[in-house]
Amino acid sequence: MKFSNNKNFQHAIKVTVLLFILPLFLNAQNELESQNQECPPKTIFELFKKKDSVYVVKPTKNDFFLVIPAIGSQPATGFFFGAVAQYTFKGKQENDKYSVANLGILYTLKKQWMINVKNNILLKNNKIFLSGDYRFYIFSQPNYGLGTDIIPPRRDRPDGFSIDSIAESMDYNYFKFHQTASFEIRKDFYVGGGINIDWYTNIKDNELDIENGNLTYHYNYSQLHGFDNLEYFLTGVSFNMVYDSRDNQVNSSRGWFANINYRFNPVLFNNQKYSNVLYAEYRHFIPLSSKNDRYILGIWAYGQFITRGDVPYLNLPAIGWDQRSRSGEGYTQGLFRGNGLVYLSTEFRFPITCNQMLSGTVFTNFVTASNADNNVGLFHSIQPAAGVGFRILIDKKTRTNLVADYSWGNNSKGFYLNAGEVF
Repeated sequence: MKFSNNKNFQHAIKVTVLLFILPLFLNAQNELESQNQECPPKTIFELFKKKDSVYVVKPTKNDFFLVIPAIGSQPATGFFFGAVAQYTFKGKQENDKYSVANLGILYTLKKQWMINVKNNILLKNNKIFLSGDYRFYIFSQPNYGLGTDIIPPRRDRPDGFSIDSIAESMDYNYFKFHQTASFEIRKDFYVGGGINIDWYTNIKDNELDIENGNLTYHYNYSQLHGFDNLEYFLTGVSFNMVYDSRDNQVNSSRGWFANINYRFNPVLFNNQKYSNVLYAEYRHFIPLSSKNDRYILGIWAYGQFITRGDVPYLNLPAIGWDQRSRSGEGYTQGLFRGNGLVYLSTEFRFPITCNQMLSGTVFTNFVTASNADNNVGLFHSIQPAAGVGFRILIDKKTRTNLVADYSWGNNSKGFYLNAGEVF
């Protein structure tokens, strides 16, 4: 088992430890202040509203629609811009839980299009749980090989090592349709199934030059496992089990969520192989203060494993390719890929202002991936990251926040702007 000893990362860990301690002192002061004054929640938008001369009680809304611009940059896309829309809603029953649907449309200066539709919807008084992930990408993303030992320990690195030095550029189009429907058979426990389609076309390995012997990770894997390196299509059905006792899936303060999904990929078309894929996920939210429920420890862990057969290279488990593309902060999407992948993130959330308008978080995450072709197992190498985050309340009822995170990884770092919590 190998960990990073990168000096910048060690410095980030020290900063994170200090930030874990700071909110404990802030907590004592906030609790004393809350005893002396009322402090109702307030969103950032209320700063720009004029105070009414007469107080009017407004009816409680059961839905919230948000559109925010998306602007940023990452190695896979370069500079991108677009918009993200999120609709949060629930039924009229008292115990109905909030559902969330997202639409994102992004365009990059590399002439890429990324269209995402995500849903986590509860229907019929929480009796039916739908979860979907649809994507259409005209895309490019570097490949870095398999396993988490692609970034060697600092003592073993050549001078001037950078992640870019192991990157291999690739262009492709991607269509994804994953949808499950699960039905409550006992309180908070659901069983169901789903349909899974992944279609990769127009695959272009930009550094592949067979005539001159310049082969790539993607080409070598495809040749070894018998897949076309220009296009592949993976179809399957899945069995799904879900337990969800969270009080609010938008921004949970207590409860836990577990999901086990087992996918069967039959041979329906040419260039397909039979395979099974297991996905298991766990999230737990633990209140840390009896006086202020905004002090929360969040835990998120998931694993994805090819349990039988082979899948194409781009279908192998990879960091940042979870449903909401939130895993692996500190690392670029797709950096770590393997036959199996395990991810763990812990997050401490704390209030900054009494009225909940501003809050913060400090977090760590760890990822490990295997490479069966080289007999490299899970946990042989573990890549860590740590970061800090800032939250701005934009809707009180659903507790929706605007989220900004900065994270440091091993020889890597990143900035992230989103609506809604990371998990």
